[in-house]
Order: sequence, then C-alpha cells, then structure tokens
Amino acid sequence: MSSGTKPFLLYTGATPNGHKVSVFLEELKVAYGGPEYDVFPIDISTNIQKEPWFIKLNPNGRIPVLVDRSRNNFVVFETAAILLYLQQHYDKEGKFGFDPIKDPDNYSETLQWIFFAHGGVGPMQGQSNHFNRYAPVDLPYAKKRYIDETKRLYGVLEIRLSQDRDWLAGPGRGKFSIADMNVMPWIAGHKWAMVESLDEFPHLKDWLARGLARPGVKAGMAVP
Repeated sequence: MSSGTKPFLLYTGATPNGHKVSVFLEELKVAYGGPEYDVFPIDISTNIQKEPWFIKLNPNGRIPVLVDRSRNNFVVFETAAILLYLQQHYDKEGKFGFDPIKDPDNYSETLQWIFFAHGGVGPMQGQSNHFNRYAPVDLPYAKKRYIDETKRLYGVLEIRLSQDRDWLAGPGRGKFSIADMNVMPWIAGHKWAMVESLDEFPHLKDWLARGLARPGVKAGMAVP
C-alpha cells in the first residue's frame, strides 16, 4: 500500500469512473474543508490494475479503489459504492445526498439515477469508445449501435432535466448530489464517445455546464 498520511488513499486514473470519486472528494473539501487524500495514479494501459497486489484490493481489477485509513484501512471498490460510502460517512450535513430514514423518497430517487447511470450510460458509452477507437477490427454495426444507445440514454437524462430541474435528484429543481457526480464525467467525455455535440439535448448541456463550473468538480476532473 502506498505511503502517505492523509485520511484517504485513492487509486485512480484519468477516466470517467476515476473522476467520479475525485470530484466527490474535492466537493467534500470545498464543503467541509476535508478530508484530504493521497493519490496513487494508475495507468490502465499498463495493466498495473491486474497485478496481484491490486487484485487484493479489488478482485475485479478496476479503478478506482478507495482506502479509508481513518477507518482501519477499510477498502471500497466500485464507483457507485464509493460515492455512497463517502456520502454516508463524511457528508455529515447531507449536502450531497439524502437520509434514507428521514427522506426515503429523495434517497430512492438518488439511487435510481445512480443505478441508471451505472448500468446504462457508463457501459454503453464505454462500448462506443471501444468499438470506435480501440477495436482491432472495423465493425460498423457495433459502432452505430453503441453511439445510438448512448444518445438514447442522453435523451433519458434530457427528459428528467427538462422537467424544470437543475439537478437529477431532490425536491423542486433538485440538489447537486452524488446522482449528478455519478454520471457527469461520462457526459463530459461525450466527444470521445463520438457524440460530437450536446445541442440536441439542451437541458443536459446546461446541466453539464452548471456542474463543470463548480470549483470542486473542476478540481476533481483534474485528478490525477
């Protein structure tokens, strides 16, 4: 395990999934003044995340992984699980989420949009990235399928945000929360997935601009 003295150690890379966690950690620093974290940069192109030492942290061999040194080096993997863990233990005033007991409906809304992104936007956009940029053979059907599915899922977010909302979850116009953080880095990389413009999704485009203007989001998107 990497040396360091800060409360968290984050194994991460410059990917949408990695940025989700660094964004939340930076938002926590803006809101509460901490906690601080050390970063262990992972270059996934080298397959370091498949080495035995990393597999001990995450058997799935994926980034990010968070080690909570302040809680006996407790290890958390899977981005959505990390976001929920941080919100539960370190968002003491509920600035980025909702209490499952006191506010169960808004908590459920948050989970719904997290799971939607975790099972939809991320995998489909990831497949678009793969077939359009990395596949060893040219497969036009696969390219079109995953670009079209990525756009369809953007359309789902557009529907939600067009309902007089600024953010995905919460009452009224919503509250910036882990539901937004969980999908925003993917939307920010839309051009990499061959979606050149968000003009056909005006509410989604405005939502992304609002999020990227936040100091915590800006800082988190620059990690590592």
